[in-house]
Parts: sequence; C-alpha cells; structure tokens
Amino acid sequence: MGLGVALASTLAACGSEGKPTLTWYLNPDGQETLAAIAERCSTDDYDIETRLLPTSATDQRVQLARRLAAEDDQTDLMNLDPVFVPEFANAGWLLELPEDTVTDDTLEGIAETVRWDDGIYAAPLWANTQVLWFRRSLAEEAGLDMSQPVTWDQVIEAAASVEGATVGVQANKYEAYVVWINAMIEGAGGQIIENPQEGRDADVTLDTEAAAEAARIIEKLASSEAAQGDLSVSNEGTALAYMYGPDTPGEFMTNWTFVYKNYEPSDANDYTQEQFEDLGWARYPRTVEGEESAPPVGGIDIGVGAFTPYPDFAREAAACITSVENQVELAVTDGLMPATQSGYDAPQLAEAYPPDLLELFRTSVDEGGPRPKSAFYATVSGAIQATWHPPAEVDPQSTPEESEEYLQAVLEGKALL
Repeated sequence: MGLGVALASTLAACGSEGKPTLTWYLNPDGQETLAAIAERCSTDDYDIETRLLPTSATDQRVQLARRLAAEDDQTDLMNLDPVFVPEFANAGWLLELPEDTVTDDTLEGIAETVRWDDGIYAAPLWANTQVLWFRRSLAEEAGLDMSQPVTWDQVIEAAASVEGATVGVQANKYEAYVVWINAMIEGAGGQIIENPQEGRDADVTLDTEAAAEAARIIEKLASSEAAQGDLSVSNEGTALAYMYGPDTPGEFMTNWTFVYKNYEPSDANDYTQEQFEDLGWARYPRTVEGEESAPPVGGIDIGVGAFTPYPDFAREAAACITSVENQVELAVTDGLMPATQSGYDAPQLAEAYPPDLLELFRTSVDEGGPRPKSAFYATVSGAIQATWHPPAEVDPQSTPEESEEYLQAVLEGKALL
C-alpha cells in the first residue's frame, strides 16, 4: 500500500478530528433505531458510523465476504445472519469475543449460533423466529380451530376452501426459501446434512422421507388455489399485502416477528384497529400430524471484523450495542425480539405485546430448528436453491434425491453451483 493510500485510510478511520470512527454495517431491519443506538454507544474515545447493507441476506453475505476477504480494515462491526458466523469465523474474518458474551440469560436457541470451534465469534442482538399469522375471521370461516396445533396440509386446505384466501410463504430463489425447506424437513424429523462441522466431508441427508414430505407440501401449495400469484418470487415483504388486500378474506402466512408491529395502526400505515384486532397468531405449522413443528431460528448477531485497527474499541462497542436495554428498544419499536430472557421479562414488552404472543416467540426460538451450522453453509444453501426452485417444479419423487446428489457433488468439488 502506498503512503498516500495508507494515510487516506487512516484519516478515514479516525475522522477529520483524529477521533477513531468504527464503521457498523447494518441490514435494513430497524435501521433508524440502530442508528440511534450507534449514537448512544459512541464514546469520548470513538464514534460509531452506520452503513446499510443490501436487503436480502444472500446479498449481505456477498458484500461482507468481499470486504473481509480483501482484509478491509474499515469493516469494524457488522450485522450477521446467524448462518454467516461459522463461515466467517472459520475463514478468520471475525475476532473472538469474551466468553461472557453469552450467559445464562441468553436464549438457548440463539446462543449456539455465535459459537464456533470452542470460541464465541459474535454477540446476539435479536433472536428471530417465524410463527403462523392469520386473520381470525378467515380461520373461523374455514372452520380451522387455531387453538390446536395445525399442519401445513390443514392450512393449505383451509385457505383453498375460502374463495380468495391464500397462504403466504417466502419462496423466491434466496435464503428465506431454504429457511422454509429446512423448517419443514426438521419438522418431519430429518435434517439437510449430518455432522455439518465436518465441512465438505459432511453427510448430505436430503434423499429421505422427511425431505419428501417437505417437497410434497411445496408441490401441494404450488398447485393449490391457495397459492399466491407471485409464489416463485415471494418474500417477507410481498406476503404482507395479502393479509388485508381489498375485497379479500386474507391469508395464513408464515413470517417473522416484525409482522405484529407492521400491522399495528400508526402514522406510518393505513391499517385500522378493526383489522389489527382480526390478526391472529399460532405456532409454526407441523409438517407431520402428531409431530411438533420446528420453527425457523434467525435473528442478528454482531460480529467484529478481524482487520479492524481498533479491536478493543470494537469489542466494547459490540457489548454496548447488544445490551438488554437496546434489545428491548428494538423489540418495542421494530418487532425485533430480544436474545435474552431478561429482555422478554422487561415491562416495556408486556405493554407492547400480548403475553401469549411473547411466550410464542420465546418458545419458538428455544424449540425451533436451526439451519445447518457449517462453514460451507453458503454452498449448502445455494445447492438447495438451485434444485428446489421454482416451487411449481418441486417433485417429492425426484427433488430430494436430485438435490442430495447435487449438493454432495458440490461439496466434494465434483460440480459447480
């Protein structure tokens, strides 16, 4: 690096007055609240500046990976989808954090996402999960008892029985589609890969009855009157519009915790109190009747870039950002739920959410089905997207076998994504 370039880099990191600036890369969720947190967590010793990552998790990973692979010394802090942590830690792109980053207060379902090779490489900020959202009036019209666990078959059939009703999922060719597939496979007692810690030597277990059940459900929805018209490109945002669309009875929708705040009447939306009171929620649908579902486990962990020139400041900032107080604020303002038990016990949450919904969120995280914890998760996800998309072409007789063969070949270096 030339002297001029080095000087410019140093000045950029330290700011115009010589005070260090830590750059924090954010995903778009809760960005206004996170910007306020960045300001509060700035100190006399350093400032925290936020920069926005792309909307999709896939694109977020690509941008961060490119920066870190180039040993970018201005990627000080970053929001990480939990599945990024093993890959980034294994590549040497994250600094190890103190052992007390995870405590008995941390929800079990999210605590495991920040560990890799006996170390802690990220700090949990929020713990996300999916539940089944629906209009109470729709469930009543369809005759579906939502006080009892429901299956995917029941949900699809109930929606199809009411003209104009639909089932909302995330089935675009991106990470959230794999989240859906993984949750259904785990809900049937299976898993995508065994011994994922073995990396490329992991055993792929997609050609199974569990994966066939997941494929059957996708096939059933894709061919059903309940399928939304944009199924093959659907995402977390597009599914929202079907709940209270004009002259429609609504939908059953699997989606993340932010949905409650999205429909809560405010100056930012046009939803009425009557519509809001018609919003219902239930545990994620079962893949197999009689077997507990495995709700998706997601969220955001904060990582510290391995090439930051200010490792101590960055670790200190990560601890401040992920404080229980900040977790509670994100939950109240943005529907991004705490990663801690004490966060869930905060009085502010009891005022902002119904108690049964809070308990549903908490138990869904702890009893959910995480995606494979692999340093090669991006490869795993990409191979599944390639063989399971579009939904209309998924076949329970052939898709599981073809996807297992393809993923195994990609991991062994015998095929390319």
